[in-house]
Amino acid sequence: MLKKIDRRQALKTGLAISSLGLAAGHVQGSGLNAKLRTAHIGVGGMGGADLGSIASHSQVEVAALVDVDANTLKAVSQKHPNAETFADYREMLSQLGDKVDAVVISTPDHTHAPAAMSALNLNKPVYCQKPLTHEVFEARKLREVAEQKNLVTQMGIQVHSSAPYRRAVEMIQSGVIGKVSEVHAWSNKNWGYDGGSFTQRPGGPPAQLDWDLWLGVTAERPYCDNVYHPGSWRKMIDFGTGTLGDMGVHIFDTPYAALKLTAPKWAKTTCRNPTGIGHPEKNIVEYEFPGTAYTTDSMTWKWYDGSYAPPKELELPQALKLPGQGSLFIGENGQMLLPHVGEAQLFPQQQFKDYQRPDIGNNNHYHQWVDACLGNGKTSADFGYAGPLTEALLLGVVANRFPGKTLNWDAENLKVTNLDEANKLIKRDYRKGFEVSGL
Repeated sequence: MLKKIDRRQALKTGLAISSLGLAAGHVQGSGLNAKLRTAHIGVGGMGGADLGSIASHSQVEVAALVDVDANTLKAVSQKHPNAETFADYREMLSQLGDKVDAVVISTPDHTHAPAAMSALNLNKPVYCQKPLTHEVFEARKLREVAEQKNLVTQMGIQVHSSAPYRRAVEMIQSGVIGKVSEVHAWSNKNWGYDGGSFTQRPGGPPAQLDWDLWLGVTAERPYCDNVYHPGSWRKMIDFGTGTLGDMGVHIFDTPYAALKLTAPKWAKTTCRNPTGIGHPEKNIVEYEFPGTAYTTDSMTWKWYDGSYAPPKELELPQALKLPGQGSLFIGENGQMLLPHVGEAQLFPQQQFKDYQRPDIGNNNHYHQWVDACLGNGKTSADFGYAGPLTEALLLGVVANRFPGKTLNWDAENLKVTNLDEANKLIKRDYRKGFEVSGL
């Protein structure tokens, strides 16, 4: 592992590199022989899966691996012995500079935006796992910078490119069930925590973990066993976004894309009172969206998670058992049930018995991004799409801190207009020493 440099100096150096105006999308070689040199920030868990999928592309060369856990980094580096290794992504970006063409981010949610913006500031194409960011403000800024610089980006919602989801989009947009007035979406997963505070680990964090780097932009706190790394960070309000942020982004994606939705008018949550520690273990989140060409004049959206899912209130054929995760579109001329992940079902069944489904195949979500970085085609979930989707999703995450209250949303100004206290959760202050230009 390369020797650490002073972290403040790393940030300054990174900004200096950015000012050189490195060519966007620079790739080693040209044509069929071109190699996309990738850096991977976060290589454990989902990061390992992302690394394997990106590296499976014949024109990818893994140039750098970054992880705050030395044991994880050592194990993964054995599969990629030519890649340079780092604990701190800022040091990697500062030291490698133009030796890296594109960056993949697979960290816990709270590090998505700072790592992604640091890469965008250096004109690097970015693949970032879902949800795109931890805060609403971060999603807006990533989209703006990526679009301003015309950089290739992709959010890691892999099922977005699957045949069943792509087919469902086409079915809805063909008008098979008419204009949609309601969407119900749900996940029976529980990425919440209703308990109290935690006990500090005697002796501090394990030797292989750089706890300060893991915390990153968040406030300092003691390490606790089986809570943060590699445990249940998704459940904690400072690090994850709960079930809504984790599974919701997958299950919201197809309705959001199919209906060409924009920003919600408001959001409201039914859940327990906030504890200041974890996300609620069960939520019902309601939104109203402005109408589009595929909806009625306005459209309501209702999300259920934890033991509220699947919802009991939906009227479907008696023999039908709702999947543990999925969505239901209610249209003027019928309904469509879309399991996560599976083929859509149309109701009433007799009405659609002769319906011919579109013939659509799978796309490789990862390779789509690599190909786009190499100048071939475009991505389907770039930050221009992922940013607004994430903003809408995260407004619901904010709302679960104010149960029972309707948050009226001014999307243009990123502001809740009727509850100023909620605006404190739209943008967080980054910890001193971890600030990022643009955020």
